[in-house]
Amino acid sequence: MKTISARSAIKFPLYALAITWSLFMLGILVEINQPETYWPPSGEPVYPEPRVQLQVYLFLLAITVFAMVAQYALKQAVQLRLTIETPLARAAHRFNNLGVILSLLAGAIFAVGNFLGAWNRYDRNDEPVWIRLLNVYVPIILATALVVYVILSAFVFRKDAPDIPEDQRDEERAKLQRAVGLAYAAPIIGTAIAIIFGLVVYDITKTTLDTWIWVVIQAIIAVSIILGTTFAAKARAARPLPPREHRSGVAAVNLNFVLSIVFGVVVLVMAFSLGAEAINNLVQWPEWRENMADEEYRRTILAPSLGWFVQDLLPAMVLLALAEVGIYRTLVIRNSDTAEAK
Repeated sequence: MKTISARSAIKFPLYALAITWSLFMLGILVEINQPETYWPPSGEPVYPEPRVQLQVYLFLLAITVFAMVAQYALKQAVQLRLTIETPLARAAHRFNNLGVILSLLAGAIFAVGNFLGAWNRYDRNDEPVWIRLLNVYVPIILATALVVYVILSAFVFRKDAPDIPEDQRDEERAKLQRAVGLAYAAPIIGTAIAIIFGLVVYDITKTTLDTWIWVVIQAIIAVSIILGTTFAAKARAARPLPPREHRSGVAAVNLNFVLSIVFGVVVLVMAFSLGAEAINNLVQWPEWRENMADEEYRRTILAPSLGWFVQDLLPAMVLLALAEVGIYRTLVIRNSDTAEAK
């Protein structure tokens, strides 16, 4: 497989980030168009018909796109460093390594958030089991599978990893990789099993979890962490890490790199938050007046207009472009002047 350039390895996750932003905005748009509960004059709440929450899968797809592209770019950057070690290749490696870690964090937050949101998503009109499975359980399982796969593929089962000696025998290498893989995967899978167990109990009893159920959930998580620690200790014993060579100036270079990424992250957070606010601005509520009937106080969803796009959504898109251009130019300018390979 042909190795892409260092510049392309930096560009790819930035392209994916734009797609991720678009999918998140689309998911929020789908979410605000979901039917809502309202109260007629009779006083009995009317709940919307149970349906599959499409926005949940759009959010998961957004995270998946960025995670997979960042993982691909990371592998390409590592392969490039093995071919020719340049500052820009090293910067691409670090940048994509950070991108993969952020995607893993997003996947974990998505799974836990879906778990916590499930407590308030239980409709009183007897939501069918298959819809409950699709809205809650399947996204959690898919997010867990994504996180485990990306971790193992990006950091463990990788033959081109620079930190694994080439002269290590295949059998010893396989044992080491299995130990490291289980060290990463055990806590994640254990936590997923624990939260799914809690949801099953909650769905069966339809009541708040008993104290002892929480004890069982925490016990499952604790056991998985202990297992992960055990496998990590075996991996460390199998191949102790060599001491790092101390080099002057490395801290300053790393600090500069981190500051440029922090700037990009802050602007990206603003782009996502302002974009979400723009989509939510399409929701309009009538002005409340005295003796207003409950059924009259219902929201309306405005159609997107040119004025809304320019005033609300376009600033978020400009911030997204500013963050991506700033990150790319910062990395290239800082690392392209000394292009000689070691």
